Amino acid sequence: MMESLPSRTALATSLMRALHSRSDPFPLLEDRWGDRLVPEAERERMTERILARMDRDVRARALRTTASVLDEFLLTNTALPGVVIRSRYAEDALREATIKGISQYVLIGAGLDSFVLRRPAFSHALTIFEIDHPATQTMKIQRIKECGMSLPPSVQFIAADLANEDLASVLARSHFRTGEKAFFSWLGVSVYLTRPANLATLRAVATCGAPGSELVFTYVDQAEFAPDTSRSPHNENAKAVAQIGEPWISGFDPDEIVNDLASVRLELVEDLDGRAMRERYRGANTTLGQPPASLHIALARVA
Repeated sequence: MMESLPSRTALATSLMRALHSRSDPFPLLEDRWGDRLVPEAERERMTERILARMDRDVRARALRTTASVLDEFLLTNTALPGVVIRSRYAEDALREATIKGISQYVLIGAGLDSFVLRRPAFSHALTIFEIDHPATQTMKIQRIKECGMSLPPSVQFIAADLANEDLASVLARSHFRTGEKAFFSWLGVSVYLTRPANLATLRAVATCGAPGSELVFTYVDQAEFAPDTSRSPHNENAKAVAQIGEPWISGFDPDEIVNDLASVRLELVEDLDGRAMRERYRGANTTLGQPPASLHIALARVA
């Protein structure tokens, strides 16, 4: 991402969650804050970029319709199902963790996640730590203030560039309690980091979190980075984010993820690919499609 600008993918995923809440008759996630956290100027810039990629006739038809160009683009984006399901899955796992007594929640690369604003009943006893790039976090804090919201002392924002600073050092600057179990979420981030940086983050989770701490994270199958994957459903998303300065860099091999986690003292609890992610919530009657099969969400525990 551009150093002085908020993450464009964070803006898009926030809008996707809100759009799903508004348009799906049986939404997996109620996120009415997703729209409010994105400034109108940013929505206008996103719309302009979408229109600029259309040929003249398509652009003319789009401008004649009453539907939002941005909404239509996001609804048909292959990333939408994965964005929504990963948030629902993480919050389901967090709920179970609180039942087991975990009272610290760390969002690594929080982006414009609205959990701190929605605060489900099960979360009121949680101490929440949001970590993200300074540019993204500054905009988010400003938007929260502009919306007239104030957050309790149990929510702490920590500005950090995890490409240049390790997670353990970041948490050391906060009130995080290393001797207690914690729940970590790390969603939509690993694909933008190198493999060494990803392993370092996983290792830091195992180091900072007391035994029994849990982590939900997403990754893309490393096979997506092979030269013969140009027809992959994920390829379109990879090209789009590269064009806005946030290129994909690395993934994990699903056949090796158990060993990768074990090497940093984490044990795999569950690993779902795109098909299994959709199957997990099939009974909810959501109209969401299936995430790309190469997208994975995993639950791990500190050994």
